Amino acid sequence: MDQKDKTPEKNAPSKSEESTVIPMEDNKADKNKIKKEAVKTDESDTEKGENNSKQQNMKSKNNQTDLGKFFLDALQDIYYAEAKIEESLAKIKHKATSEELQEALEDHELVTKKQILRLEKIFKHLGEEAKKKKCDAIDGILKEVDEMVKNTEDGSMTRDVAIIIGSQKVEHYEIATYGGLVQIAITLGHEKVADLLETTLDEEEETDFLLTEIAEEHVNFDAAEE
Repeated sequence: MDQKDKTPEKNAPSKSEESTVIPMEDNKADKNKIKKEAVKTDESDTEKGENNSKQQNMKSKNNQTDLGKFFLDALQDIYYAEAKIEESLAKIKHKATSEELQEALEDHELVTKKQILRLEKIFKHLGEEAKKKKCDAIDGILKEVDEMVKNTEDGSMTRDVAIIIGSQKVEHYEIATYGGLVQIAITLGHEKVADLLETTLDEEEETDFLLTEIAEEHVNFDAAEE
């Protein structure tokens, strides 16, 4: 055999070397793809920012409509009411005879504190100052509750009956108010505010149900035997 045939070709690339070679055209295509994706990301972020800005402007405009002004006025109204209710609960819880009713009133006092903070969060979300507006309705209800309690004997179950009925009058006022506010918030496009108000509405309904339960289970029957 010829000696020249035994000499390997030095310039021929191996298979592994062939597989690692990346054509220039592919490199350019990858770079162009990365640039396009970066542009799309920037455009997406810009679009999101514009949408958020439009939503904020829409909310600001909604606050200036007659319904928006009424909504804000009603929030100031219930903000005042919750503060007065908290004061009332701090006093009336000590006048309850049954331990179960005392605990229910103490629990709702804590819940009311959270509801006040929630309202302040709502004002902040709307870009408005948290202000209280005198609420004649709640002042009248709380005055009636005080009179009902005073007209019953201290330490009696009849007094508990009066406290429950009075407290439920307050709850029904709150349920009606928050129920209406939830729907207005939805109409004005304040979804987050509507969710916060819905949480408070649920809490008021739960308290109303609990008070009914306490009355039906033993308070009314115990009072009837006095």
